[in-house]
Amino acid sequence: MSDGGGRVPRLLIILMGALGDVVRGLCLVDAIRSAWPAARITWVVEPACADIVRLHPRIDRVVVFERKRGLRGALALRRELQQERYDITLDLQRHFKSGVFSYLSRAPRRLGFARGDAKEGNWLFNTEHVPERGESIAKVDHYLSFLGPLGIARPAALSAGLEGVTLDSVDAPWRSQLKAPYVGLVLGSSWESKDWPVEGYHGVLASLSEAGISTAVLIGDRSREGMAQELTGKAPSSVSVVNLAGRTNLAQLVAVLRSASVCVGPDSGPAHICGAIGTPHVTLFGPTPAVRNAPQGSEDLALASAVGCSPCKRRRCPGLGKVCMKLISPETVLEAVIRARQPSGEGATA
Repeated sequence: MSDGGGRVPRLLIILMGALGDVVRGLCLVDAIRSAWPAARITWVVEPACADIVRLHPRIDRVVVFERKRGLRGALALRRELQQERYDITLDLQRHFKSGVFSYLSRAPRRLGFARGDAKEGNWLFNTEHVPERGESIAKVDHYLSFLGPLGIARPAALSAGLEGVTLDSVDAPWRSQLKAPYVGLVLGSSWESKDWPVEGYHGVLASLSEAGISTAVLIGDRSREGMAQELTGKAPSSVSVVNLAGRTNLAQLVAVLRSASVCVGPDSGPAHICGAIGTPHVTLFGPTPAVRNAPQGSEDLALASAVGCSPCKRRRCPGLGKVCMKLISPETVLEAVIRARQPSGEGATA
């Protein structure tokens, strides 16, 4: 790709959050870079996910939108965008604000979601749209559909650019405590309705020795520290528990997930990091649909209970006590953990 005068093509990708969405969107970068090696790629992201984007070695520039600053943050982003002359903008966010930022990029080609897949009038700000797909396909596949209008083939293998992030590459005081093989237990997500009850994690910890696992690593942000302390205090003597809740940055989180033999938790950012780096993830679904959100490569490890109101797609349970999550039993989860750890060719995920 060129403008006929030899100018380096410039692309802007807008995908600001949440973590799981950003990680899935990262798979576009290598495909674009392979097709257009000289392209200059800029990514707009919010502060919470900026560091995961910075880990990708083939993104040239990361622009951070400070949403908490309100109008001042939007004006600052406008100034940042005007520093470059973009040829193409990919609006992967599909909300009003991302549509506005796409328009402000002044790119002659602004590619976004079709009207039926967009929200808040987002489609009005873009000049081209990928075909409408609804929610019948995985979100990562929906992002990959942005390659078609660019004339770029879908890659045979997906990469989120996180290959270089390992336990050996990060500095962490707890690194020596991680003894393989270990299972990672992800304690919650950004939606209250997705959270699995603490009793479920207790049940898994009590039975991990049956799966040949003697170490469990507890993963979560600072809001999960109390839950992690409770699980650590009540863990059986047969399992060594390493509590990392609130103790990892994003690079450390990637490294911990990569070295796990399998992870367990709800539909969350860490689940999709696992999908991006090839770690099997047993995902517990309730308010969100597995067909849309199962981590790449772990689709056969998606678990959900048969409840008529699921998936409700609500951040908070509408008065039913998160029954969809409570009905996923520790026994079912343990069976999936054992299945995920089987050697390749005997039922393990890729």
